[in-house]
Amino acid sequence: MFGLGAGELLIIFVFALIFIGPKKLPELARSLGKGIREFQNAKDELMDQVNQQELDDALDKIETPTGVNEPVEAKQESKKEEEVASEAPKE
Repeated sequence: MFGLGAGELLIIFVFALIFIGPKKLPELARSLGKGIREFQNAKDELMDQVNQQELDDALDKIETPTGVNEPVEAKQESKKEEEVASEAPKE
């Protein structure tokens, strides 16, 4: 944790207990925990937005193949033209 060992953390805790006092220390720890939690939530939300934007950009780059449905449509149109031609009276 930040390169601090157990001895360093114990010294920091003792100094905090002496300077802040036993009554204010739990309040300070609680508010510090809330601040860290809010920071993490904001970071996660920002990362979600960035990931979603990257996903949207990647999907925009993917193009649907052109001409895939054209042969089917062309066949349908030619069948309709043949039907109309066969129904028309011959001169």
